[in-house]
Amino acid sequence: MTDTDFTSAEDHVSIGPMEPLSPEEIARYQRHILLPEIGGAGQQKLKSARVLVIGAGGLGAPVLQYLAAAGVGTLGIADDDRVSLSNLQRQVIHDSGTIGELKTESAAFSIARLNPHVKVIRFEERFSAESARRHLSGFDLLIDGSDNFDTRYTAADAAEKAGIPLVTGAVGRFDGSVTVLKPYEAAEDGTQNPTYRDLFPERPPEGLIPVCAETGVIGALTGVIGTMMAMEAIKLVTGTGEPLVGRLLLYDALAARFDVIRYKRRRAKAAAAQ
Repeated sequence: MTDTDFTSAEDHVSIGPMEPLSPEEIARYQRHILLPEIGGAGQQKLKSARVLVIGAGGLGAPVLQYLAAAGVGTLGIADDDRVSLSNLQRQVIHDSGTIGELKTESAAFSIARLNPHVKVIRFEERFSAESARRHLSGFDLLIDGSDNFDTRYTAADAAEKAGIPLVTGAVGRFDGSVTVLKPYEAAEDGTQNPTYRDLFPERPPEGLIPVCAETGVIGALTGVIGTMMAMEAIKLVTGTGEPLVGRLLLYDALAARFDVIRYKRRRAKAAAAQ
């Protein structure tokens, strides 16, 4: 594992000190800076941001590529897997020359070629409650590109405890979903934002939802969902637009259709019984 020093939870701030952009960076990010909604200030926020991505696989690959291209200053990657030939149909941050390498290492080399201004911190381990306790306070935003419910619940709990936003996505065969969680904050109407368990109260029984190794997944689908996750992250960092808080965006690739489902914080059982 490649690590670095992190601030404690008490010292954690949402975005680090703003750093000036170099002339090369201004030229690189010109199309962002031209947007009034982003501008130079937004680009500086991206440069100062620290984002931890769970998984350098199908979803993590486009997330990492687009956040690196966008100029996110520090990207953490948590993954203990190695690149295999069957990954390359969808995990486009890797290539034939990196088969057998750690995914964190392969992804870090790809990011360095794409944007040398991005700092990469590699965690060659599965994301867990223990690793979150040790590392998460050093980041402003968590993105979950994992492929199992255990990690998704762990990521949601860890982000809520740390008081940082979580962007989470999932794919299966020809469909996918994205949402954003900020349960530590209240919505405009004063009600508390929903948690992951308000959306999925319980883990599905073991084996109920098969993994893509058993059922398959269309490769380009992970690009659609992963890119949308990166877009939500950029919105959160720059304060632009309306993130998918309390909204689950669904994508049906075969029908070329998007749908949005709204969900809210569930009332406590005691309150509901009154």
